[in-house]
Amino acid sequence: MKDNRMAGDANQRWISVLRIVLAVVVTLIIFFPVYWLLISAVKTQAETRLPIPTFWPQEFSWGNFGEAMRRVPFTRYFLNTFIMSVGLIILQLNVALLAAYAFAKGRFWGMNVMFFFVLAALMIPEQVIFVPVYVLMSDIGWLNTFWALIVPHGASAFGIFLLRQAFKSLNNDVLEAARIDGAGRFSILYKLLVPMAAPTVITLGVLIFISGWNSYFWPLIMTNVEHMRVLTTGIAMLRDSIRGDEHLNFHIIMAASVMAISPIVLIYSVMQKHIVSAMANSTFK
Repeated sequence: MKDNRMAGDANQRWISVLRIVLAVVVTLIIFFPVYWLLISAVKTQAETRLPIPTFWPQEFSWGNFGEAMRRVPFTRYFLNTFIMSVGLIILQLNVALLAAYAFAKGRFWGMNVMFFFVLAALMIPEQVIFVPVYVLMSDIGWLNTFWALIVPHGASAFGIFLLRQAFKSLNNDVLEAARIDGAGRFSILYKLLVPMAAPTVITLGVLIFISGWNSYFWPLIMTNVEHMRVLTTGIAMLRDSIRGDEHLNFHIIMAASVMAISPIVLIYSVMQKHIVSAMANSTFK
């Protein structure tokens, strides 16, 4: 028995070591493209053209970031992206809160069927609907405006699902007590449910911000003027402006990319514990 126990403990130790090794390997594989982006952004032009790539800059060229901002109106792109992302948070989050409240705590005819259609919307890619939406935006004169970038994405099926699951996990007795005290539906939602489901609400806000910040297809379709470009399309314009000489300006493109992803990396790093907590509590109920 003692020998069997020692053999079992040894096996457990080897399994733990194997898990750690696999976790390290997977982490390195995932992180390597980001690492290559970071070091390429601070390399000199000559170093990026070496036949044998270097894994650490021989000389740090911090001027690449200033050069990227000089080539294109980067500040304008940054401001447009920020306005679009914040607008998406305000509209999409409030729509998701109202719909999730209805599906989680409401009782009305056809509720389950309607929620089924909300879930079905998760399977429809935006490329399928962009033509009719583009025609609609053109007819009402919203092309090349923030309205076209924000309003078509005002409702998120995933956001509704995530908040519904969070609201359904909350005790109804608290809501009944609030109704007895004279609280209305909006007071119950914004003053009671939102604070109680704060991790999920914060997580959804972060995910909406990241999605808006990384959006490329929709801004590319809805805008075609310089002053309405966002960061993703702006970097594509930077690449196109040096077409044919990308190998000479690879470091400039990488510097622009680093500046573009820095805000979302920072936000995700700060809020990751809320995201993990919300996802763990989003099981179907």
